[in-house]
Amino acid sequence: MAPHTLVGALAGVSLLALAQVATAQDHSHHSAAPAADPHAGHDMADMPAASHAPAHAMTSPYGPWPMSRDASGTSWQPDSGEHAGIHTVRGDWTVMTHALLNLTYDTQSGPRGGDKTFVSGMLMSTARRDFDDGSTLNLRAMLSPDPLMGKSGYPLLLAAGETANGVDPLVDRQHPHDFFMELSASYSKRLSDKDSLYGYIGLPGEPAFGPPAFMHRMSAMDSPEAPITHHWLDSTHIVFGVTTLGWAHDRFKIETSAFKGREPDEERWGIDSPKLDSWSVRGSWNPTADWSFQASYADVSAPEQLEPDENETKWSASAIHTRRLGETGWWSSTLAWGRKTNDHDESKDGWLLESAVHPNDRWTLFARAERIETDELVPGDHGGHGPLYTVGKASLGAVRDWRIASRVRFGLGALYAVNRVPDALEPIYGGDPDGGMIFMRLKID
Repeated sequence: MAPHTLVGALAGVSLLALAQVATAQDHSHHSAAPAADPHAGHDMADMPAASHAPAHAMTSPYGPWPMSRDASGTSWQPDSGEHAGIHTVRGDWTVMTHALLNLTYDTQSGPRGGDKTFVSGMLMSTARRDFDDGSTLNLRAMLSPDPLMGKSGYPLLLAAGETANGVDPLVDRQHPHDFFMELSASYSKRLSDKDSLYGYIGLPGEPAFGPPAFMHRMSAMDSPEAPITHHWLDSTHIVFGVTTLGWAHDRFKIETSAFKGREPDEERWGIDSPKLDSWSVRGSWNPTADWSFQASYADVSAPEQLEPDENETKWSASAIHTRRLGETGWWSSTLAWGRKTNDHDESKDGWLLESAVHPNDRWTLFARAERIETDELVPGDHGGHGPLYTVGKASLGAVRDWRIASRVRFGLGALYAVNRVPDALEPIYGGDPDGGMIFMRLKID
C-alpha cells in the first residue's frame, strides 16, 4: 500500500469517526478480561448496521486474545484492562471510536517555569474486517489537537526533547504531538487457536519498543501531564515510517520493527517523509489476566534533529498490573525502566512508577514518581548536551466525571507536582520548584 493511499484511507476512517461520535447512541462497550472464543467476532458482518458489538464477542485484530489486551501500536497491557469505545458495524466492517479532549491551565514555578492554557487529547478510530480464512485487516487513525498549543508546547519542568524552531532545543517544556498521531494498517493470520502472525505498517505509527505510550496506559491516561521519562520509554510511539512483524503464541509474543529513528520535526500539521533506518525487538508476556511484562531493545539512527550525527541504543523493561474493582472500577499500576546510550557509550537511565485507581464511574485518582539521568537541562560550552544530572519528580492528582449523555462524560480535575534537583541546579531553578494543573475534559467512549 503506497504511503499516500494509506494516509487517504485512514484519514477517511477519522472522518467516519467524527460521524460515528455525532450519531452513535448506546453502542459502547467496556471489556474486562473476557474469556473470548478464539474465533469469536467473525460473524459480526451479519449484524445490522450501527449495531452494538458486545465486548465478550470480540478478539484482538492481531490474534486470538481479548481486545482488552491491546494497547497502543502493537503493545500489550493486562487482559483485565479496559477497552472502551463506540462500536458499530457497517457492512463487512466493524468500526470503533473514542475521543478524549483536555482543556488545561498549567503553572510551573521558579525562574524556568511559566504558565499556559492549552488543549490536548486525541480522537481515535479503527475499521476492521474479518475474513473467513481467519485473517483480519485493521485500519487505525488517531488525530490530536496538540498543534493548537503552539510549536513550543507547554511548560513542564525537567522535561526536554525535540525543538520548536529547528534551531533551539525544547527544555523544561513538553513538545506538542503531531496532528496525525497514527495512520496505520495491520493484517493478521491465525495459525491455530493459540498462534497468529501479523504485520503492521504506519505513517506515522508505533514500533515494537517500550510499554504502551503514556496516553494509552491506564495508569497514566487520566493525567494531562506527560511523564519526564517520555523520551526513555515511549517517545517512538509517533514515528513517520514503521513496519512490524510479530508472532504470538497464547500469552507470549515476539515482534521486530524497522522504523524511522528521527523524531518528528517542528511542523506539526503535516506528514514527514518515511525512512526505515532503525530497528527494534520486543518480547511481551501476560502470565495472568492481571499482569503484563515486556522487554525491548532499539537501535535508533540520529533521533535528534539538532544532533544528526549522534545515534542511540535504547533498552526498556516494564511491568503493568491491573485489577478490576467491582463491576466498573479498576486499579492499574506501571513500573518501567529505560536506558539511552549514545555513540560515546554514555548511558542515561530513567525510572517510572505510576498508579491510577478508578473505584467507580465518577472518580479517578492518579500518582506518578520519576527519576532520570539527563544532560539536556543545561547546554554544553559549545552548545549541545551539557553536564549529566540526576533529577526527580512526583505528582498526585484526581478527576471527577459526570455523565452528560449515554456515551459522553465531562470531567474536572487537578494535579500537583514537586521536582527535585541537585545542589548545582538549584540556583537556576530557584531551589526545588513545584507545579500544578487544573483541567476540564470531555470523554467519548
